[in-house]
Amino acid sequence: MSTVITTAGRPDERSDHLAKEAASVLGFPIIERKKRSVAKLQEVYDADVLVAGKDRFDLYRMGMDEPFFFHPNSAAFRLKRLVKGEMDPLVEVGQLEKGDTFLDCTLGLASDSIIASFAIGESGIVKGIEADPAVAFITGRGLRSFPSDSEQLTQAMGQIEVIHMEAVDFLHQQADASWDVVYIDPMFHAPIAESSNFTSLRQAGVHHTLTQEWFEQAQRVCKRRVVMKDRFDSPIFEHFHLERRIRPNTKFHFGFIDK
Repeated sequence: MSTVITTAGRPDERSDHLAKEAASVLGFPIIERKKRSVAKLQEVYDADVLVAGKDRFDLYRMGMDEPFFFHPNSAAFRLKRLVKGEMDPLVEVGQLEKGDTFLDCTLGLASDSIIASFAIGESGIVKGIEADPAVAFITGRGLRSFPSDSEQLTQAMGQIEVIHMEAVDFLHQQADASWDVVYIDPMFHAPIAESSNFTSLRQAGVHHTLTQEWFEQAQRVCKRRVVMKDRFDSPIFEHFHLERRIRPNTKFHFGFIDK
């Protein structure tokens, strides 16, 4: 499936600039909007459509109900709780401390990477791997430009480095024990109704099943702990012999295995 780039319905200098920015990074052609709907553009060009608006990018994949675009999602209120001194389950299970290195193998909207980034502070390193080029571009740009009144959120988002690559390929390039925590959050095998804000990501992103090679490479690369998140009824916890942290009244759990 090909992808084309266009501007908002009423293009201006800003949206034209953003369209050119996306084209320079992704290599997709720019198509004049000419007041056509996204559905019409999809029909005419038989392609997904990336819309450059005034302040964000919207990705309309063929058949999607809603566009994919960047927003901090649950990370915003989770970070507020951390600021108040409350504990976050990812920080707890990852035993994240200031100065740690955190590798997110399944970046998506970067919600968990934002939390990890705040927890490890400016002295830490966070990299997020995303296989889908358009998702990587939208999330990477959103992390740098999303408007927020929270200095902590802006700082946490800004220090995340986004890398467009298959996770297993990136892991193969890393030295043994080179990352304190390696994090894997495969797309849940079945959607969670309460997590409707992830619906567009489920439709837009690249979703791979966790393989033995992926898991073994994560173990090799981690210095301290591999952490995974999945639905409460996922088979990966038992299959990969993870110690599970059961979270009452929640539909996703964390699991981990130490080095």
